Parts: sequence; structure tokens; C-alpha cells
Amino acid sequence: MRISTRFFAAVSIAALSLFAGSAMAEGEKLIIGTEGAYPPFNNLESDGTLVGFDIDIAKALCEEMKVECEFVTQDWDGIIPALQAKKFDAIIASMSITPERLEKVDFSKKYYNTPPAIAVAKDSPIKTVEDLKGKVLGAQSSTTHSNYAEKHLADSELKLYPTADEYKLDLEGGRADAVIDDIVVLSEWVKSDAGSCCKILQPMPVDIEINGEGAGIAVRKGETALADKFTAAIAAIRANGKYKEINDKYFDFDVYGE
Repeated sequence: MRISTRFFAAVSIAALSLFAGSAMAEGEKLIIGTEGAYPPFNNLESDGTLVGFDIDIAKALCEEMKVECEFVTQDWDGIIPALQAKKFDAIIASMSITPERLEKVDFSKKYYNTPPAIAVAKDSPIKTVEDLKGKVLGAQSSTTHSNYAEKHLADSELKLYPTADEYKLDLEGGRADAVIDDIVVLSEWVKSDAGSCCKILQPMPVDIEINGEGAGIAVRKGETALADKFTAAIAAIRANGKYKEINDKYFDFDVYGE
């Protein structure tokens, strides 16, 4: 989603471990939809390689389930309709489990859970959330973060963007006064050269109704057996240390949350 012309990126992985009780045949292929535009969770590099926490977790889950997985990139706004249209079998793209989305898809249990946060320019006069009144607040459209801003930061002027990259450019260029997103996404950005312009203002309290129970793996409505298999695989990689290995590659704390 960080490039104007989307294309498919496929990565196949070999199945290494038995998933007991799976209705899926050994070696069956699952098509996994992801955005490819949300570092450090999922990002499509210039050579077409998909990288990030979501991608590594997905590969580990597929290995645990003893299935082959192929990844397909999809613009965020159309990712649920594409799942419903059977363009892929599951979404692994940092999608929060929310009541609104549960009306459209089914989910596994969470595989991580982090709160939202606000970022501003380092020289910003904005010192508290109250200072956002009347200011331009950027957010990626069709996300829990844009919904959060509409409810809890209604005094600001909400500006929506197709991708996180675009709101970052506007914050850096002074066309937005602040932005809201996942605290990990913003923290990793402001620590990078690209985000050296900016800083975290503060984390925001989680609104369960909006932010949900964490990020889960979405499947088509009624395909609960597949969701349950992902849930069991999540528990398995948490237990066998694979989750920690992946977690520690990206973060210095347990992103799984409480």
C-alpha cells in the first residue's frame, strides 16, 4: 500500500511441524492477505519482498499448522472485501478484533495487543492532548485509530490518509499538526532517520469498543475451524519459544500484551 501500483508478492514456506487435529491436508496451501505498508509489522520492500513481524508470525503459524502459505498484498481499504471475495483465505495484517469487524469476518484469538498513541513534531507547541483542539490530526482511513480520533478527539480536525506513509509526510511537512496510530508503529518511526522530525506526545487509553481485544487473524465469516487452527498455532508458538524469537527480533518488550 506504500506504492501507487499494487502488485502481488508471494512467499512460499515449507511445512515443518505437525498440526494435530487439522482438517487441512498436509501440504495444503493457504493464501494470506496482508497490506505490505505498515512497518514494522508488514512492509513491502522495493524488490517485492514482504518483511515484518506479521509476516514472520504468519510463516511460523503456517509451519506449526504444517501448511504451505503464500502472501498477497492488498490495499487496506479493500482487504476485508477481498477476503470475502475469496482472493485469499486469511488476513494477517495487524487487524484489530473489533465488534464492527466481527460482523463481517471471524477472528482467531489475538497474536499481539498494543495501544494507540499520538505523535507530533519535535518543535510542536502541542504539549497535551487538550492542545489538539482545532489542530489537524492525521490518521490512516478505515482503521481503529481514525475511529478512535472521531470519538475521543472530536475537537481536532481529522484528516484521513490512504496509507501511514502519507500522514507521516504531512506531519513532517507541517501539513498535519499531529497523527494517531499504534504506539509501536509510531515509536519505531520516530526512532528512525525518516521520523527524526517527530516524537511521541503520549500513549492513549485503550477503548475496547474501538481498539478491540488486540490484533487477530481474520477469516471469512463461518470459517471458525480455520480461525481455531490459527488460535491453537498461536498458543503453540508462544509455548515453544518461536513467538519470543520473532518478538525479540523487532521489539524490546513482549508485544503480545495482557
